[in-house]
Amino acid sequence: MSGPVAVVLFDRTPMFEDAVPIRVFGALTTVRVAAHHGGPSVTTSDGLVVSTPATLDEVREAGLVILPSYPAPPADAPDPRVLDALRAAHDAGATVVGLCLGAFVLAAAGLLDGRRATTHWAHADLLARKYPGVDVRPDELYVDEGRVLTSAGSAAGLDACLHLVRRLRGAAEANRVARTLVVAPHRDGGQAQYVEHPVPRPRHGDPIGDVMAHLLADLAAEHHVDDLAARARMSRRSFDRHFRQATGTTPAQWLRHQRLLAAQRLLEETGLPVEAVARRCGYPSAAALRPHFAGVFGVSPASYRRTFRVPAG
Repeated sequence: MSGPVAVVLFDRTPMFEDAVPIRVFGALTTVRVAAHHGGPSVTTSDGLVVSTPATLDEVREAGLVILPSYPAPPADAPDPRVLDALRAAHDAGATVVGLCLGAFVLAAAGLLDGRRATTHWAHADLLARKYPGVDVRPDELYVDEGRVLTSAGSAAGLDACLHLVRRLRGAAEANRVARTLVVAPHRDGGQAQYVEHPVPRPRHGDPIGDVMAHLLADLAAEHHVDDLAARARMSRRSFDRHFRQATGTTPAQWLRHQRLLAAQRLLEETGLPVEAVARRCGYPSAAALRPHFAGVFGVSPASYRRTFRVPAG
């Protein structure tokens, strides 16, 4: 690890997020903790006062600068002083890291322009709207772009920090830190954030709502768009247009997403074999389900179940 490690804290951010990089990198080296305003302390969203003895000049000189979070909702522009310090550190060769909403600060500093990035899933759309030059990847745990790294929210910051330790100090050191923290040593950054993205609810009494309810009632059946259009008493073109207006996507894509969400729930809540889960959700076999499931959630159905199965009772 070349150069000091600096962690920049903001007022009104969660203590958990703030503590993650301090704890991970504190196991390896001295961590300089600074406030975004350069002052002696910050107050977390939990009401705890945290000492921040380092200065923004020390941030400029660091080899690794980590922003654990940013106040939610991320509406206000970050302090220009911290943006200047970030740019100076990066220009001097530092790696800069935005965990959770810290990605908004990196974006405000212009350090995510033309790069892939992620953030907490609940704020990913805002990041994309506010900074259109950023290639936002809302479903990924963390995104490593060399000297710029971002992560999803909360515990994903721990994954990103361990990934950085692995990259900078090797797998053995990362595994040692993970054992100390009693956490899994590695989750791949491409693994999906496990969130159920909101979709419009079926609205009974209108043609599109009735079609959506019909699809949800029998996900295992084979459905054809022409038949769905006829059910809605619309032409195929009119049906496609109205369905997209209601859901933001095509009938086939919407149905595919609902089938995968149903598979996700069955894997969490039942002991059904993956083969049976696949058939209930409209896939002919577990082998047919696997690539679609992995494409959205980043892991196989069996791996997902091992991690997220809700114990009986």
